[in-house]
Amino acid sequence: MSPAAQSLTSHPVDPARMPWIPMGPPGLSFKPLRFFRDGSGWMYIFRLEPGTLIPRHRHTGEVHAVNLSGTRKLLDTGDVVGPGGYVYEPAGNTDSWMAIGDEPVVILITVRGAIEYLDAEGRVTKSVGSAERLATYRRWCEANGAEFLATLE
Repeated sequence: MSPAAQSLTSHPVDPARMPWIPMGPPGLSFKPLRFFRDGSGWMYIFRLEPGTLIPRHRHTGEVHAVNLSGTRKLLDTGDVVGPGGYVYEPAGNTDSWMAIGDEPVVILITVRGAIEYLDAEGRVTKSVGSAERLATYRRWCEANGAEFLATLE
């Protein structure tokens, strides 16, 4: 099949075959679904253990997030998002949130651009983009002898 024809076919990913991959700080893990080959973003299932805080950060591109299970609180607005809830974050949005309740929060997220983590004065302390998330996943697969299951287009 030609590369052009292959790009027009479906690319199923079975997250049930993937373990939860640690994502830096304790309480965070993910299952990658798709990385955009041009580096413009990624799509993943994100898991936060109860009480886990996502520190203040800014998005350089838009984000779409659907809670699959569990509940989280958006600390800047006080909004509580439960199972089935959807949050749109436009490019430039700055926020912080945390998992609340007794069960993990599991979210399907599409990120465009990068995530810039901020200090108390609003300075960028770390920027995470698609290439870094992809490298994290590749390193984990290699270290654990696991098959690369996400799509890379």
